[in-house]
Amino acid sequence: MVRRRLGFWRRFAVMTVKPMIQVLTRRTWRGMEHIPAEGGVIIVVNHISHADPLAVAHFIYDSGRWPSFLAKSSLFDVPVLGYLLKAVHQIPVRRGTTDAVKALEAARVGVQTGAAVVIYPEGTTSREPDLWPMRGKTGAARLWLDTRAPVIPIVMWGPEQIYDPRTKKLKLLPRAKVTIVAGDPLDLSAWAGAQPTAQTLNEITDHIMLHLRDMLAGIREGTPPPLWSPKRPATQQQSTVQRPEEQTA
Repeated sequence: MVRRRLGFWRRFAVMTVKPMIQVLTRRTWRGMEHIPAEGGVIIVVNHISHADPLAVAHFIYDSGRWPSFLAKSSLFDVPVLGYLLKAVHQIPVRRGTTDAVKALEAARVGVQTGAAVVIYPEGTTSREPDLWPMRGKTGAARLWLDTRAPVIPIVMWGPEQIYDPRTKKLKLLPRAKVTIVAGDPLDLSAWAGAQPTAQTLNEITDHIMLHLRDMLAGIREGTPPPLWSPKRPATQQQSTVQRPEEQTA
């Protein structure tokens, strides 16, 4: 990204967001070199807090790219904020409606024209009790099948200290320790040439989410659970989505 070509509104966004994150966080960032310097790319991220888009936007910007998030459409309905989000090339998603297809089409065009499109595959902040990744939605898989662009995984831990979705409490001090790590492009070659069937989309999505889960375990230094399914009742919260080596006979 050539900084001088940002334009007024993107410069304004940088001048607003970047100092805020610098004040609120102590940052450990790794793996920026995995984000391609140019060309269309799909960036998939775990979602643990309403504060984490600002942190990951800072990370991606400092890597040299401008992040274009698929963001819930209600944000675009907020006066001033909605105008700013559109001005800085973010993409609204009306979840659960036919308009979600339009968002995916906008994302496809963005990737094909060289944008760094950021997707939270979970679609919302994690509902898993300890904020491990949930089973994802298929948007990122569909986008990859349409574009075959590199898929870069990013995981983070720490923004939940600023705003915890479980307690809905905002805490600005002390400064949160935020770790963000980008990994190598995901190997999705097993689905090369595959058609976008429900099975294929679910397989790719589970592969993405298991990879994010395992990367996050490297930050949290804990044993990750199977992917959590929000559709199951409380007595059956853990889904059966595991890697083959994790499954028991």
